[in-house]
Amino acid sequence: MGTTWSASIVDPPADVDKIVQAVLDMVVAQMSNWEAGSVISRFNRHPIGGWMTLPAEMRTVLRAGLDVARLSDGAFDPALGRLVDHWGFGPHMADAVPACASPWTSIEVDGDRARRLSDVALDFSGIAKGFAVDAVADALRASGVANFLIEIGGELRGVGVKPDIQPWWVDMETPPGMTFPPVRVALSGLAIATSGDYRRFRMEAGHRLSHSIDPATRAPIRNGVASVTLLHKSAMMADAWATAITVAGPEKGLALAHASGLAARLIVRTHAGPREYLTPALEAMLG
Repeated sequence: MGTTWSASIVDPPADVDKIVQAVLDMVVAQMSNWEAGSVISRFNRHPIGGWMTLPAEMRTVLRAGLDVARLSDGAFDPALGRLVDHWGFGPHMADAVPACASPWTSIEVDGDRARRLSDVALDFSGIAKGFAVDAVADALRASGVANFLIEIGGELRGVGVKPDIQPWWVDMETPPGMTFPPVRVALSGLAIATSGDYRRFRMEAGHRLSHSIDPATRAPIRNGVASVTLLHKSAMMADAWATAITVAGPEKGLALAHASGLAARLIVRTHAGPREYLTPALEAMLG
């Protein structure tokens, strides 16, 4: 997945490393665009219009991604693989900008199978890490672990409490070079995910090209959103919604978060300097 993982576990089983690694190996085998033999890579090469049976975990991620795409009016799109490649953030080279304006609408799911209706490619980079966090949490709970904090690439989920009976306290991530009062949250039964233009980007002609692609413009976002941090019971949903709000931009993103009752923090780059916005749901959560 091109990232790291860590875990704080109270009374871990002896084989905890194997438990976690088995889940991560499964996610990579199914959802990594960088592995030619993964399920997602094979799906993207499958003949257009042809049905392909998908494993349950990948179906879960695909259905969730399509739901968030629909609810966000396409701001989140799990089928942006061709555009990701075109802008140099994927494993393949693609010179031409794909013509499909809403790639997610070209994906059809029926039971345990799915198909592409046009030449689009699935890319789960905005949701797979969150799913992996949830999947590891489920595996740990199934092995009898009741209290832990799991982190994969900056996405976290806390279950239970620390040995001192304190919750798993974490500070929301702030973009480098920006100073805001710390926002500390208790991850007991909650997950947190952050999408930021500083995480994966490259500079081109003096402009920051973010890995977050706007399906509406078919180009990296340039809407001023530096980061979006979102709290949710599901790390997968926190991951996807953080991406959706980032792409939607300050005004539409805030409106989307308000309408959906999401607990989110936005940091926006403005001419007057960075500004912070907290949604009502997050303010209520912080008390």
